[in-house]
Amino acid sequence: MISRLLAGTVCAIGMLTVTGALAAPGNPYGSDGRWTASESPFSTFFSGGSSNARTVVSYPGTQKPGTIVVSTRERKLYLVLGSGQALRYGIGVGRIGFTWSGATHVSAKREWPDWTPPEQMRRRRPDLPRHMAGGVANPLGARAMYLGSSMYRIHGSNEPETIGQAVSSGCFRLTNEDVVDLYSRVRVGAPVIVQQ
Repeated sequence: MISRLLAGTVCAIGMLTVTGALAAPGNPYGSDGRWTASESPFSTFFSGGSSNARTVVSYPGTQKPGTIVVSTRERKLYLVLGSGQALRYGIGVGRIGFTWSGATHVSAKREWPDWTPPEQMRRRRPDLPRHMAGGVANPLGARAMYLGSSMYRIHGSNEPETIGQAVSSGCFRLTNEDVVDLYSRVRVGAPVIVQQ
């Protein structure tokens, strides 16, 4: 399956063309981002281990509410809620050689984003398409939040078994269910702190 081949390389170094799809063919989400299908034919997209389950946790950090803190070591993403609490999500992180740290911000948000692999990636992987429309087979998943002017994103995944793993090329992936939840809570401009 092409999506399985693409998932490991979706965040490779190089610039991406950002063209977000506001709706995707067969989009199972309503306009509010909530799942609307009575039975999910994609239920495997939304599974994840219990250690990666989204949950509210104690968080004594000093960041302001709305800040995203990524712990690459823990393979967790924290959305600071304030009052000593954060919403914790399990994530997939960059594989060896593709991890990074620093401070940035959410510069854009897209629903069912399109993906255009950069030329550098296509030279390494000539089997990749020139462009892939947003949808359930797209390795960016249901939502994407773009980080500053970099090629990195926080995005969904159609491979939930990779959550908690070091498999990406520097992006942070969540289950589609979790990325829809995070997307609904995060504004453009929100600070993002990535820690090793």
